[in-house]
Amino acid sequence: MYNDVVDLREFYESSLGQVVRRLVRRRLRELWPDVSGQRVLGIGYATPFLRPFLTEAERVMAVMPAAQGVVFWPPEGPGLVTLGEESELPFPNMSVDRVLLVHGLEFTEHLKPMMQEIWRVLAGGGRLIAVVPNRRGIWARTDRTPFGHGSPFSTGQLRRVLRANLFVPERETSALFMPPVKSRFFMASAGAVENLGARWFKAFAGVQIVEASKQIYATTATRVVEPRRRLAPSVAQPAFSGLAAERRLLPRLAASSRMIVDPETKP
Repeated sequence: MYNDVVDLREFYESSLGQVVRRLVRRRLRELWPDVSGQRVLGIGYATPFLRPFLTEAERVMAVMPAAQGVVFWPPEGPGLVTLGEESELPFPNMSVDRVLLVHGLEFTEHLKPMMQEIWRVLAGGGRLIAVVPNRRGIWARTDRTPFGHGSPFSTGQLRRVLRANLFVPERETSALFMPPVKSRFFMASAGAVENLGARWFKAFAGVQIVEASKQIYATTATRVVEPRRRLAPSVAQPAFSGLAAERRLLPRLAASSRMIVDPETKP
C-alpha cells in the first residue's frame, strides 16, 4: 500500500517518480510563483514538492500523518518534518499562510477533522492547494503508483469537499497526462505530452490540482437595546359605555325638571 511512507519515498526516488515530481512542481509554481515572506506547510506526503519554496519562503514545514509514518527531510539540513495527527495539527491558530495537501485527501479516514484543522491554522487570506488523483485519469486505475490507491476525486467532488469545509475554490489546473509507465520514450517526451494533454485532454489528467482560499464569515453587529420603563396599561373603555351612562342619567334630569316652578304660574 502506498499510504506507507517507505513506499512513497521509494516511488519518488524512482525515475518515474522524479518525472512526476517535476511535472507537478511546474503546475504548483504556476499557482504560487512567489511565496516570499510566507509560511508554507505541507500535509500528507508533500515534501517532494516543497523544495522550490525552501529558499524563498519565510519558513517551510511539513506534517506527515502518524498512520503513514515519517522520513527525515531535507537530507542536507535541519529537519523540517514532524509526525502528527492530521486531525490535531501542532500549530497555533492562523499561523500558516499556505498549505500544500498531497496524498492526504485520498488516504485520510478523518476528512472533515483534517479540513477543519487546516482551516484553523491558515491565516486570514491564506491559500490551500489540494492535489488528488483524478477519478477519470489513467493513473487512478493502476496500483503501480501512489495515485492508484485510496479514493480518487473528480473535480466536482473536490470542489464540494472544499466548499463544505469553508474553503472557496479559486483556480484549477491538472497534471500527469503521460501514462504511468517506466518507458524511456514517454519519460523523455513527458513535457511535450503534458502540454498536449493540458490543451486537449484535461478531463483525463492523472491528478487534479485546486487552489482554494479560506472563507471567513462576517459577523453581524448586535445592537444593544436599553431597557425602557413600561407604563401601567390603561383600561380600555368600551365605546358604548358612555351611551349607557347617559341613558341612566336622563330619568333623573327629567324628575328634577318637574320640580322647577315657572315664575309666571300661580299656585
